[in-house]
Amino acid sequence: MSAVLEVEGLSVAYGKVEALHGANLVLPAGSIVTVIGPNGAGKTTMLAAIMGLLPSQGIVRYQGRDVARDEVEARVAQGLVLVPERRELFGEMTVADNLVLGAFARYRRRESGIDADLDAVYQRFPRLRERRGQLAGTLSGGERQMLALGRALMTRPRVLMLDEPSLGLAPLVVREIFQIIADLRRTGVSILLVEQNARAALQVADHAYVLETGDVVLEGEARSLITNPRVIETYLGLAAGSRRTSAA
Repeated sequence: MSAVLEVEGLSVAYGKVEALHGANLVLPAGSIVTVIGPNGAGKTTMLAAIMGLLPSQGIVRYQGRDVARDEVEARVAQGLVLVPERRELFGEMTVADNLVLGAFARYRRRESGIDADLDAVYQRFPRLRERRGQLAGTLSGGERQMLALGRALMTRPRVLMLDEPSLGLAPLVVREIFQIIADLRRTGVSILLVEQNARAALQVADHAYVLETGDVVLEGEARSLITNPRVIETYLGLAAGSRRTSAA
C-alpha cells in the first residue's frame, strides 16, 4: 500500500527545548495510523509541524512531494487537513455556517459539488442537520466534535489529522466518535489519529506509534501493540489489575 504521508527526521524546538526529536512516521493510503503517548510527549507538536503551523526540521512528504515550502492554506487545498484539539469552531455562528466555512477555499476556486458534500455531512451526522440553525457555541461536547469533523470533511480531505477527538467526552460519546472515525476510513480518507485514549485508538487503528518525551519509542501493528506488555502497563492499565486478580 503506497504512503500518502511520510515524515522523516521531524524535529521541533521551543527555544532551546526540543519537543520532538527526529520522528519518523508513515501513513499508508486508506489506513488509520495512531500516535499515542502521555501529556507533553509531543503528539500535538507533531501534528502542528506536519500542518506547517510550527517551524520544524526534517521532511514532510505528502503524496510523494516534500511540502516544506507550502503554506498552511496550500496544504489544506491539497487535502491535508487538521481537526485541532480545541476544535476551534466559530461559536457565534450557526452549525450550517461553520460547515459552509469549511468549503471556503473551494468556493473561491468555484468548485462544484459543495452542496452535495454538505448534504452528505448532514446524512453522516443527522444531529447536525437537526441543529443546523443553532449557534455552534451552544452545542454539547460530542456535537461540537461532530461539527469539527463535518467542517473538515467539507474541504474534501485526503488525509485527516485528528488531535485528541475524545477529549472531554463521555464514554458513550467517545464510542460514537470512534465509530465515525472507522466509518470515515471506509470512504477512502487516510487518518492520522493523535489520542490519549490508547485503548480506543489501538482498537480502531491499523498501525501505531508510541511517543514519549519527543521520541518514538515503539511502533508496529496496532493489534500487536495492544498486547505489548509495556503498552499494557503504561497506557492500558491492565497489568496491575491482572496481578491483583491473580493474587486473589
